Amino acid sequence: MGNWLVGARPYALLTALCLLLYVPGIAAIPPLDRDEARFAQATRQMLETGDFLRIRFQDEARNKKPAGIYWLQAAAVAAFSDANNAAIWPYRLPSLAAATGAVLLSFSFGGALFRADPTVADRRRAAFTGATVLATSLLLVSEAHIAKTDAALLASVVAGQGLLGLAYLRVRGGVPVPLVMAAGFWIAEAAAILIKGPIAPALALVTAATLAIADRDARWLRGLRPLLGIVLLALILMPWLIAIEWATAGQFLADAVGHDLLAKLISSQESHGAPPLSYLLLAVVTFWPGSLFLMPALIRGWRRRDAPATRFLLAWLVPSWVLIELVPTKLPHYILPLYPALAFLVAGAIAEGTRLGPASWARWADWAVRGLWAVASLGLAAALVVLPLRFGSPVIAFGVTGAALVLAASVAMWWRPAPAPMAVLAVLLTWSLTVGVLPGLDRLWLSRSAAALVAEHQPRPGMPLVAVGYNEPSLVFLLGTQLRLSSARGAAELLAQGGAVLVSDREQAALQQALGARGLVARALGNVSGTDYSTGRRMIVTLYDVEPG
Repeated sequence: MGNWLVGARPYALLTALCLLLYVPGIAAIPPLDRDEARFAQATRQMLETGDFLRIRFQDEARNKKPAGIYWLQAAAVAAFSDANNAAIWPYRLPSLAAATGAVLLSFSFGGALFRADPTVADRRRAAFTGATVLATSLLLVSEAHIAKTDAALLASVVAGQGLLGLAYLRVRGGVPVPLVMAAGFWIAEAAAILIKGPIAPALALVTAATLAIADRDARWLRGLRPLLGIVLLALILMPWLIAIEWATAGQFLADAVGHDLLAKLISSQESHGAPPLSYLLLAVVTFWPGSLFLMPALIRGWRRRDAPATRFLLAWLVPSWVLIELVPTKLPHYILPLYPALAFLVAGAIAEGTRLGPASWARWADWAVRGLWAVASLGLAAALVVLPLRFGSPVIAFGVTGAALVLAASVAMWWRPAPAPMAVLAVLLTWSLTVGVLPGLDRLWLSRSAAALVAEHQPRPGMPLVAVGYNEPSLVFLLGTQLRLSSARGAAELLAQGGAVLVSDREQAALQQALGARGLVARALGNVSGTDYSTGRRMIVTLYDVEPG
């Protein structure tokens, strides 16, 4: 392995690993509800209208996140497809590229961080291990497949936090911070703001404040040229901010900050509440397979907290984790910007050895985490078998084979904590899920089945297409912006001159009554059944051709 850690070779290895993890399923898995489909549809409407300032989902303004991710997706679609194509994979390319970039940046910065840690003999091997832990984490693998903000945010966070850490270590070592490094930090923060608002600057501020309090010295922050940095930040952000405020009559910031960000900080939004410590428990799954080494990583990190590199990683990880645990609104991906720091703490523990010493409480805690990790591994393997049985995939044998391989690789990683078994385990699970299981779950992908039904019975040219009772954003993306989402009474008004309507079994009687009241005749063309996984409801969706009586 040593020869592969020289020059560009580790970057090539990590890129190959990322492609093995992030490419499978990117085209075969249908658009996901609800966030991914909303992001992709809003991007499509930018391309359709040529308006790259206002963010809209059909007629509704989406003043929640800045435009950065939509611009990246629009560029990918323009390069590889077009807005008329309902293929989701071009919209996912920025997430795939950003996740890969985050891993490569982690390796680059990790080498410098471990150079400052005297307990790590082979810093490049440790950096490679940390990048592998991050690359294989189940949460990042998932986000790399989804056309939304979080993988892109992670890439900018790694860039910004990496440069923040290098500045801290350089000043601690008596070496000045080059202007280009300081500028790079502020550019990374600006990119993060354009992608998802103030998340990355808030993380950098908490990290820097923690270090300043712990060291009782904040003078190292001068190396980042704060005054010049704020000017650079303003020069990058103000043109877009002025333009979007003008285009939305001042509504964008009011909605993004007042109705979205502050609402999530004050109360659980959209039924996504959970108690404190939820992220810590979820990490066994979302950080899997690297979560096997959570206790050695945290205990070693605390014991080595006086080492500048470990001190920086703890300042990145611990205070922000506590704050996120206290925020009422909780979604699994909120914790992703902290996973690079955790990955390098794991890498340090693996490099030094994962034995915990004589403390009995540490050994018991480690065995508890390992037990949860084993349960998580069993659960993930079982999902490869249960999902096809539950949602009607014809490839049950593939799932059984994948489950057996995942269990075997889990045992191998348990006994040999190294990047290679970890990578093999993650690749086996990813391929089994994204190639063998998920694409074939016909009863799970109700929008895909409904879109195929519409394609089989094309509505008459120029006639409206309406959906009633099944209103998921993925259906809009697959059928196009012209699809109207409506109530039964509204559908009858839209179809006064004829057209087609998709209706769920729950709204079928109401639709028939509304159509009959207007003298409209509906002829059933076919139906599909499945589960709306956003609500957990099973339903039958029927396509009707509607004509005046």
